[in-house]
Amino acid sequence: MSDSNSTDFTNPSTFILLGIPGLEAAHFWISISFCTMYAIAILGNFSILFIVKREPSLHGPLYYFLCMLVVTDLVPSTAILPKMLSIFWFTSREINFSVCLTQMYFILSCSAIESGIFVAMAFDRYVAICDPLRQSTTLTNLVVAKIGLAVVVHGVMLILPYPFLASRWPCCRANIIPNSYCEHFAVVKLACAGIRLSSYYSLSVAFLAIGLDVLFITMSYTQILRAIFSLPTKDAPLNTFGTCSSHLCVIFAFYVPHLFAIIAQRFGHNVALHFHVLMSNVYLLVPPMLNPIIEGKEM
Repeated sequence: MSDSNSTDFTNPSTFILLGIPGLEAAHFWISISFCTMYAIAILGNFSILFIVKREPSLHGPLYYFLCMLVVTDLVPSTAILPKMLSIFWFTSREINFSVCLTQMYFILSCSAIESGIFVAMAFDRYVAICDPLRQSTTLTNLVVAKIGLAVVVHGVMLILPYPFLASRWPCCRANIIPNSYCEHFAVVKLACAGIRLSSYYSLSVAFLAIGLDVLFITMSYTQILRAIFSLPTKDAPLNTFGTCSSHLCVIFAFYVPHLFAIIAQRFGHNVALHFHVLMSNVYLLVPPMLNPIIEGKEM
């Protein structure tokens, strides 16, 4: 293993994960909370998959996309929890360099895929409310499958340069990551040079790819709201909007913590480190726990 105090190595074979710096005494209790969140997420998300499979009336575009969301939700939390618990319970802090980059890749790619799924769900709601007579011919099973495949391929390819670029960074600082998993910003900070291309690419993904997803979602729901409030009866807008409210809640539960984490990482230099780390863990564990509860109300 490379010496953690060394400043002249370029490719460490392992990294050292610190868990949540400053809250070491509370690691056990934090692990109990995280395990509870994950158990609820597993139970809720697999319940949705089971219900959708067993109920023929739910075999439609919206619930197919929901099943994709369920699976994508669970991957990041499943990727980080085993190592996190080994840190909290057994102080096993070492993680292989390639495993670290693989973990980072799965987290980022699932976030990109999930963002694409929200666009697909927003498009489904737009067709269902604004052009309901053509929904069955517009969103056929073949079209839904193609959209789903495009979303997955887009997310996978979009994030592929991240581990490739990270593997080429010269790491001339300590191989210590002040987090409980290989969070992208934490790994970037270990590099001493050659990260300009990676930074530009990260900003491009954040502002162009994810920004376009948010724009398409906003446009879809703007048209949906317009259609809803043009309905003739007073009760109709509320009843129709009720079918979209859960999806909006899930969308906000995904984007708001991610946006907050990005802003905190970029500009929150006066915020305590343990708060940064705790938030980066929470935004991977809380949405998978909340989404089944929110979406389950509409099933």
